Amino acid sequence: MTSSAIPSSSHKQGWGEGLLTFLERSHLRALTALFVLALIAFVPGISSLQPFDRDEPRFAQASKQMLESGDFVDIRFQDEGRHKKPVGIYWLQTAVVSAAEHLGVSDAQTRIGFYRLPSLAGAITVVLGTYWAALVLLAGVSGVAVRRVAFLAGAFMAAAILLGVEARLAKTDAVLTACSLVAMTVLARAYLERGRALPLTLSIVFWVAVGLSILVKGPLLFMVAGLAIAVLSIRERSMRWLLALRLWWGLVIVAVITLPWFIAIWVKTGGAFFAESVGKDMLAKARSGQERHWGPPGAYLIAFFGTFWPAAVLTAIAGPAFWRERRIAWVAFCLAWIIPSWLVFEVLPTKLPHYVLPLYPAIAILTAWALLNGDIHRNRPLAKVATVLIPLVPIAVTVGLSIFAFMYDGAVLYPAFPGFALAIILSLWSWYIFLRNRAVTSALLGIAASLVLSVSVFGVAQMLIPSLKLSPRLAAAARSLECAEPRIATTRYREPSLVFLTRTDLYLTNGEGAADFLKTGDCRMAFVEKNDEAAFAARLSEIGLAPALMTRVRGFNINGGRLLDIGVYKNTPPAPAAPGTQGQ
Repeated sequence: MTSSAIPSSSHKQGWGEGLLTFLERSHLRALTALFVLALIAFVPGISSLQPFDRDEPRFAQASKQMLESGDFVDIRFQDEGRHKKPVGIYWLQTAVVSAAEHLGVSDAQTRIGFYRLPSLAGAITVVLGTYWAALVLLAGVSGVAVRRVAFLAGAFMAAAILLGVEARLAKTDAVLTACSLVAMTVLARAYLERGRALPLTLSIVFWVAVGLSILVKGPLLFMVAGLAIAVLSIRERSMRWLLALRLWWGLVIVAVITLPWFIAIWVKTGGAFFAESVGKDMLAKARSGQERHWGPPGAYLIAFFGTFWPAAVLTAIAGPAFWRERRIAWVAFCLAWIIPSWLVFEVLPTKLPHYVLPLYPAIAILTAWALLNGDIHRNRPLAKVATVLIPLVPIAVTVGLSIFAFMYDGAVLYPAFPGFALAIILSLWSWYIFLRNRAVTSALLGIAASLVLSVSVFGVAQMLIPSLKLSPRLAAAARSLECAEPRIATTRYREPSLVFLTRTDLYLTNGEGAADFLKTGDCRMAFVEKNDEAAFAARLSEIGLAPALMTRVRGFNINGGRLLDIGVYKNTPPAPAAPGTQGQ
């Protein structure tokens, strides 16, 4: 392995190298440190952050309806089939919520934190799994402190903004990334040890990961692994190395994991699930920007500098080193893991940041290796300018959230300011240390800045911005309906989070319909957006009804990108007659 020609003064030692030396002395020490980093990065806000419209509460509500109905085959959101993704994540979420209920947790079905625990577990698995993947990829490579690379790669994943976001969302992507990482790590060992049979247990692990990934999000892993296999087989001019995976065993394992539910959903929906998931979801994403998520080619590359912060700028600096060493087997494997799938994602018109997340562990490993190999330093082209991104992100987050809170809530985020200030100081220090040619210490400071920023944003700041919490505040008003059969309607504000936090039978209507709804019976509540109140009031006058205005809830709808003003109207049963007055 070669390395760039760097002046000897560029390898200044600092406390960062000393810390890595301490952590690499045992796997237990390194893994414990990574586990703690992951908890600090991912746990704050896991239960206090509101359900984040629109995808997350759709998943959570469908899981809730499984618990309500006892039907764990079909996937539904209210009365509509949710036939876009397979059932795996719903089963994981229902298992967690059911366990919480058995432990006596009240209102477990409407506590979003429980639905997020599979994603949290998936994200932690990604951090620890990246450590394992680095050990596999670098096994036998001389002149490399393998445990040091492995720890740093895992720490980059713990600090990555995108994984931190997905760890807090009750969706598929953190779990899918964990399954993909496990499968790709076993695939790496099969490739690097080609000519030798894998232990049976590893082959089983590979196919179990493949089967679970299919149940979680369909065939995406087939694309990532399949493209990597194609590139590597062309490189080797042979596919014989795949025999180590025991293909026939694999087909049986995958079939046992996936076929029972696929057959059951086929029977249950008459094939509608496959028509919806393949014809209307997967192909739609390939043809056009589905659900307004269009983006041009190159969008993922631009977003990468935010989603993989703070390590992204180090990756960019190290890019030439990756390509220079492409003939080394393990580097070739990582590039085959990353580049073909990344190009496919860039070409597809539908762009969502989390699509490329399964590729990030390979990027983290390459970046950690290049950093410790001396390929990331201040003398690289544009390095001094590019690393301004290290402090820019926490500064932008601090300013942006502070302005938003003041504009929409008149709030000053005083409790969050110490954390914001510390994150900015650490990131500025990281930048300064990089310019002093102490890149390893700079990377560790960047990781620390990311952890502090995560705690400050998700653990403190978001709780101080009530305008972002429209659905939780409306749900709190709905809980004042203390009767046997409460019913709720809403007009213009129809986000899935409101369905999840209130009732599955939430009635979606307009202003006139809300008035008629209140007249249908006692113990009714309507959420009427300001633009619907004229029609609502006119209809109330026609039908002779005068519900009480309980409160007004004002907040910012992120999906609509606008401020909403919602009146909460309550129609309660008439007061019981006083004793002795009946019949008079």
